[in-house]
Amino acid sequence: MLKFFYKIVLLFIIFSLNIYANIVNIDESTKNINLLQDSEIYIDKTRSLTIEDIKKSNINFEQNDKYILAYGYSPNFDVWIKITIKNNSNKKIYKIIEYNNPLTTNIDFFDLNKNIHIQDGFLVESFDKSAINPIFKIELNPNEENIYFVKASSNITTLIIDLKLLDDKNFYKKEIKHQLILSIFFGSMFVLAIYNLFIYFFTRDISYLYYVLYIFGLILHHLIYVGFAKLYVFDLNSLNLLIEFAALLVAIPIYFLGLFTKSFLQTTQYPRLNKVLNGFLIFIPISVIFFLLTEEYDKYRTNALMLFLIFLMFVTIYASIKKNRQAYFILFAWIIFLSSGLLMTLSSMGIYNTLPFPYLIEISFVVEALIFSIALANRITNLQKEKDEANQKLILQQENETKRLSKKVDLRTKDLKIALNEKEVLLKELNHRVKNNMQTIVSLIRLQSDEIEDEKLKAILTTTQNRIGAMGHLHELLYTQENIDFIDVYEYFETLIDEVKSSYDDSINIYFDIQTKLKMEQAIYCGLIINELVTNSFKYAFLNKKGNIYISLEKSNNILKLTIKDDGIGFDKENIEFSLGLTLVSTLAINQLKGEIDIKAKEGTLITIWWNEDE
Repeated sequence: MLKFFYKIVLLFIIFSLNIYANIVNIDESTKNINLLQDSEIYIDKTRSLTIEDIKKSNINFEQNDKYILAYGYSPNFDVWIKITIKNNSNKKIYKIIEYNNPLTTNIDFFDLNKNIHIQDGFLVESFDKSAINPIFKIELNPNEENIYFVKASSNITTLIIDLKLLDDKNFYKKEIKHQLILSIFFGSMFVLAIYNLFIYFFTRDISYLYYVLYIFGLILHHLIYVGFAKLYVFDLNSLNLLIEFAALLVAIPIYFLGLFTKSFLQTTQYPRLNKVLNGFLIFIPISVIFFLLTEEYDKYRTNALMLFLIFLMFVTIYASIKKNRQAYFILFAWIIFLSSGLLMTLSSMGIYNTLPFPYLIEISFVVEALIFSIALANRITNLQKEKDEANQKLILQQENETKRLSKKVDLRTKDLKIALNEKEVLLKELNHRVKNNMQTIVSLIRLQSDEIEDEKLKAILTTTQNRIGAMGHLHELLYTQENIDFIDVYEYFETLIDEVKSSYDDSINIYFDIQTKLKMEQAIYCGLIINELVTNSFKYAFLNKKGNIYISLEKSNNILKLTIKDDGIGFDKENIEFSLGLTLVSTLAINQLKGEIDIKAKEGTLITIWWNEDE
């Protein structure tokens, strides 16, 4: 009689648990839902529980309402997730449960009704090799209710859990898009690395070699970070070997970025900061060796690197204050890069999760590449200045030398002319190489953009290729001109506008009023400004896709004035938040042209920029 009573009580408890359990109701129309918010979780700090223990024991699972679980570096416990799913339809349905994080070390999936156990994870041979993230396929009979368990643990990376339920079509459409975007990113970064490698071979500037090594280190680290390495690049044994050197993989790109900053900003002119920087460059390899030899302090391995990044940011700010022109170019890139780096670190610590913004890091790298391309244009300008200084030196020598030293003057003149010819050939070759490599990047972006259906992403890629094209057209003109001191402004602007117009199916009329020439350095900044403003007009100014844009350039008393006007709808300056494009325009006008900018947005948009030609 007592045993019968216990059975009744046990059945009552199970019945009560089923009543109050979180049940995910689905049917054949269910396409994409988050499972965690309706799940129950249990933290196993003993790491000893098995699925048999879970079934037999009265484990106290707690209800969860979070969309994502982030625990940071958590090698000492397992997380059990209990999910109850019911098919409310009269048809048999098939769905996919996606574990949206490729870095979790071990994942166990249990289907109790069908007695299925699937293992997956970062260091486990994947059950399905077509997707970056671990996926588990389920099937439910009509009106069937089933309980699924997921056990997750991670002893080498941060533990972030994100579970979604999708239908086949929705999942593979999302997966193809995700992999395509990542392929474009890695392809662009590889082309950028090769481009900078060619620049190093032609200039022998060690800064570009450091930058190439930084990019290759970044590519390797990011291949592992986004799951591409396991899916396409390395087998499981190679991946295990790489993970043994995780501290080194994380440190390589940041270390070479430090060497690049030291060389590019010439920090020897700041003795105290240079000593601290040298100290970091010695300390980082020592810390890497320490973390390779120990496992107890693995969760702190990024702390020294983040401190190093913050110091590099401080060095760049200090150099900007000291009017180091090179620092102006990379300061904005540093802000973007450091912000994304901080988010990655906060994610590793479990304080903040970056998964809701899957392409934040990739976008920051693309913007960084654009800014460093502008820095390259500035370096070429410096070569031009060196040529001008050599010309002046030659003229002064010819005027001041006497007949008594004529023979020595002739010999010296010959040497200087050879040096000038070499510099001129180098400048033309650099412009040619820059034009070709930028066109390669634009072609790659355009080719991949044609295969993307996401309009926002296509707009971002179109804007990016137009910005790069704006600089590429200038280098093309420089290569074909005999005199590279000044640019044929009308031809340059017309080429830029044709490039922008080809990106939009609009009936917009463009009118030019060009009354003067521009120096090469000022032309590239004006080209970028016009590209940004005309693109904004095409996007936002004309509701019926019809209108007029007027572009004028005039000169008076050594003051140049650039005007861009449209007869569109205008905008409210007090309420609008400046976009990256408008921020770039303002930065180029004020910091690079040393000028002023005025924006009027009533009854159309009128933007006027004026500056001194000799600044």
